[in-house]
Parts: sequence; C-alpha cells; structure tokens
Amino acid sequence: MVSQSPDIKITTEAPVRAPSAVPVDDAVLAFEVGALDLRGRLTRLGPALDEILHKHDYPPAVGKLLGEAIVLTTLLGSTVKFEGRFILQTRTEGPVSLLIVDFQAPDRLRAYARYDAAQLKPGQTSGELLGKGHLAMTIDQGSNTSRYQGLVALDGGGLEEAAHEYFLRSEQIPTRVRLAVGEEMRGGEGGKLHWRAGGILLQFLPKAPERAKQADLHPGDAPEGTVTHSVPDDDAWVEGQSLISTVEDVELIDPDLSGERLLYRLFHERGVRVFNPQPLRAQCSCSRDAVSSMLKSFAPNDRAEMVKDGKVVVTCEFCSSVYEFTPQEAGVE
Repeated sequence: MVSQSPDIKITTEAPVRAPSAVPVDDAVLAFEVGALDLRGRLTRLGPALDEILHKHDYPPAVGKLLGEAIVLTTLLGSTVKFEGRFILQTRTEGPVSLLIVDFQAPDRLRAYARYDAAQLKPGQTSGELLGKGHLAMTIDQGSNTSRYQGLVALDGGGLEEAAHEYFLRSEQIPTRVRLAVGEEMRGGEGGKLHWRAGGILLQFLPKAPERAKQADLHPGDAPEGTVTHSVPDDDAWVEGQSLISTVEDVELIDPDLSGERLLYRLFHERGVRVFNPQPLRAQCSCSRDAVSSMLKSFAPNDRAEMVKDGKVVVTCEFCSSVYEFTPQEAGVE
C-alpha cells in the first residue's frame, strides 16, 4: 500500500472546457447543473427521425405529432439501464387515434401513427389532434419480469402537458419538458424536405428531499371553498424553470447549433456539466422469421382466411416492410 503525500491535492472535479461547436444528431445528451441541483437530457434528432417518418406518407401535422412522441420517448427511455424496452402509446378519440413509439435499449427506435384523414383540419394543435383518451408508458424488461406501466389521462392537452402530469402524479419529481419538431429544406438536394426534432427535459433533484416538495394534488370533488394546498417552489427550481422557458423551438431543431452550445447558452452563468452523448438509430425489430412465427400462432382457420391471390402478405406497421409467404410457408393446410 502506498500512502498519499499530503502535498498532493486530489480533485474529483470534471475538466472545464469550451462547449463543442460540432452538432451531433440522433443522440441524447445528459447534463447536470450542480449549482441548482438540476439534471436533464437533451435530444437532437435528424436522419433517424427522417427515416422513421418517411416510411409513411403522413400529413405534416401527423408527422409533427409523432415526432413529438418520438422525442419524448427518447428523453424518458434513455434512462433505461437494462436491455429492455420503453414503449410510449396513446389511444384517443381525436383525429390521431393511436401513437406508438418503441424504444429498445440502448439505441433502437421505431414508431407509427394511426389517423383519420377526414378529421384533419388546418391549424389543429397537438391536443386537438389527440383529443380525449390516455397516454401509457410501459417499461418491459423481458419475459421473466413484470411490466411497469404508468397512465396519464389526455383531455385536450398535448404531450408536453401529459409528461408534466405524469411526473407530478406518478414520480413526484419537479419536471419541465420542451418538445419541438419541424421540417427543413437544404440546398443541393432538389428542395427535399427533411424532418428534424429536439427536446429537453429538466428535473429538480436536490439532496434534501423537502426542497423538492410539491403541492398536494387537486382535491377533486371536495366541497366548495376548500382551500387548495400550495407549496412555494425552491428558488433553484424557480430559476431552472425560468431558464428552460426561454428555449425556442428553432434552437431545439437548429442543425447548425450544437447541443453543447445550446446548454451553454442556457446555463453558462451557473456552469453545466455534460456527459457522453448516447447515440440513437432508426431500426425496426421485424424480420421474416419473426413474422413467420407470428403467423403460426394463429388458428388454422384464421391463417386460411389470410390467403389472397395464392399468397399471404404481411406489412409491418412500423417500417412498412412487406413479407410474402406461400400458403405452405404460412402453415395453411
């Protein structure tokens, strides 16, 4: 054993450097603002989002809403520390009746939306596109474990509001989320539009739990005149909310603004620590073998009814891949 010389000072502080000016797409960047007890994640999506959305001919409003769901899923699912799945799903009565985003740790994304084109109208907000229903967030660690699922009611609000409600009711962690999705047109590619998205999640996680205490939930059917419980926000959290409220959509999706520079813009006065970015990619988990196994799980009569024009055709709802089988390959007797 070698004793440490008292003349040598050891520091565990992270090295200080200027923010990188190099933009990194398709990644989640975790960060920490120690002076304010804030932690968060910043997502920037480019080619991966473009690939997912261009698998389907979505109307712009539907593509934007699904993009928001994808960003929210990456902000939440990137915390999964095991080889499992984080699934975000909405079922609602609005024009977009179903959104589903499947994040398979550590980096695979796939998603799709179901909508009624006849109900779409110009200028509809995310909340109007969704309508009333619920949002479910599911953590699936595999066949040998139980699934965890959190539910949030949707009542005309968008996905940002739903995320805030989830953390208020289920996690009881002071949280703010910002989501942005848009299309950009760059020269040299014949004027083709490309999807981009970004999002930031900020949480107040002080060492003293009483500092993060929040007001009790609304009393609901309590008698008229009941005093609503209130707790003033900690000064650090007030500052954090004020800073994240200044983020503009264009900053979240700007292809020329790096994530590190954006975080520096927000928190440079307090100091911000960033961690290694976590890459993301668009990749569906479907395969011919998986579809074949799925077909064999149906009853013989059901398989027989799937035969059209002498073959069985299955299209993946996520990536639009088409798989064709002869009746014999599909197990039709």
